[in-house]
Amino acid sequence: MASFQDYLEELRDDGQPVKAAKLPRLSHLSDEERPLFLKVWSTLSEKRRRRVIRLLVDLTEDNVDLNFDDIFLPALSDSDARVRAEAIRGLWEYDHRDLIEPLIRLLSSDGETDVRAEAALALGRFVLQWEFGALRDRYFQRVEGVLRQALDTDEDVEVRARSLEALGACSLPWVRKAIRQAYNGGERRLQVSAVNAMGRNCDPGWLPILFQELSSGDPEMRYEAALACGSLADEAAVPRLAVLLEDEDPEVRAATIAALGEIGGREAKAALMRYLDHPSRIMRDAVREALSLARFDEDPLPLLHPTLDD
Repeated sequence: MASFQDYLEELRDDGQPVKAAKLPRLSHLSDEERPLFLKVWSTLSEKRRRRVIRLLVDLTEDNVDLNFDDIFLPALSDSDARVRAEAIRGLWEYDHRDLIEPLIRLLSSDGETDVRAEAALALGRFVLQWEFGALRDRYFQRVEGVLRQALDTDEDVEVRARSLEALGACSLPWVRKAIRQAYNGGERRLQVSAVNAMGRNCDPGWLPILFQELSSGDPEMRYEAALACGSLADEAAVPRLAVLLEDEDPEVRAATIAALGEIGGREAKAALMRYLDHPSRIMRDAVREALSLARFDEDPLPLLHPTLDD
């Protein structure tokens, strides 16, 4: 097996393609390996850094046992905006509070809209921590302040939308008011994020709006409304969601299946069971996963039967 230094030399060589199969070698860098990697990283071309970090993000999404935090964290200060944005995405499971200030810095002062939007959304995990009593007020106040400023100022609409989504989990009255204002404001991008935030807000008072948006002519709005209904986990949503199992948009159908699985109960189970023999393998697999993960009045697994592949 080649040494770590040998692998770094291969990574440095622009004449060789970046091989995703070898990148797990960079997971859980040791104290000795970390400075060696960062030295090489600083010499890579912009194009190669983009390629490496994109593949690392993909790998973490596919395998939760891999950990590239020692790469993603320094990459938050990379000279390339795409690398910075990907680094934020790669840290999706990183919930230590030492990430708060770097994210605040990026949201407050980064020159690229995509980076600021990603930073805003990533701060949402700390809003949720505070709601569950796992983050002290002094940290939350920093997070709340920068997100509220982004929402209330003349920011790019994408940054404002992501800030609203991040704040969605917050139960403070001003946040519910901000969600309602965004929904009623007439700006489509903010309306979509308002529906997303309603789901994060876990307030059943949003259900009438969500039920209305399940019938929207906009598939993105139906998608967000379905996911939001799943987050609220109110069984009153089941009959309305069941209709969307026939939606023309595959992403809406997928969101609906996931939502029914989150809600659970006999009615949701019955709606899902009707699609176990659906002609689409993707649909069948999604239904089986929802049934296996959901909490029902009885264990659905014995009722699941194997189906032939397409």
